[in-house]
Amino acid sequence: MYKLQLFAEAVQGKKIVYLYRIKKEAATNDGTILAFTTENGRSKSKDADSTATKDGSIRTPGTSEVEITATSILAKGDKMIDKLEDAMDSDELIEIWEANLSEPAESGDNKFKGMYFQGYLTEFEKNSSAEDYVECSLTFGINGSGKRGDVTVTVEQQEIADYAFADTKKTEGV
Repeated sequence: MYKLQLFAEAVQGKKIVYLYRIKKEAATNDGTILAFTTENGRSKSKDADSTATKDGSIRTPGTSEVEITATSILAKGDKMIDKLEDAMDSDELIEIWEANLSEPAESGDNKFKGMYFQGYLTEFEKNSSAEDYVECSLTFGINGSGKRGDVTVTVEQQEIADYAFADTKKTEGV
């Protein structure tokens, strides 16, 4: 008898969200999702040194390096992009959370499996062509390798990441 592999559901890219905060604002501000994010990425790399021996090479792994990237369309009045650029100029530490909205955590409402990072904005690029929207590209150099845990993502932040159902009745204050 053959064992059939169970087919898992694939995670859509829009279900992985990143939240950002300037570390010095931890007592006054929540983490924030960048509006109109088109792409995020996280990469790890590690160099290894080789030592020649009579029996062959021995590899000695180096330290992991982590980078997080974000590309978004600039939203009118967006203050977070300005804060991040100012943090780069001032060498301020930035907190970054990666949350997988397709994997709710067991620890409570609006909590999702994810990771927490601290690092610095190392590259900032703002492109504005005549035919397209203004696009901001960010690269963060991460200290260490991050820590796994449960990340709180509010209902409002989840709605920014994906459309939420809206009823036909009029809404207050919109």
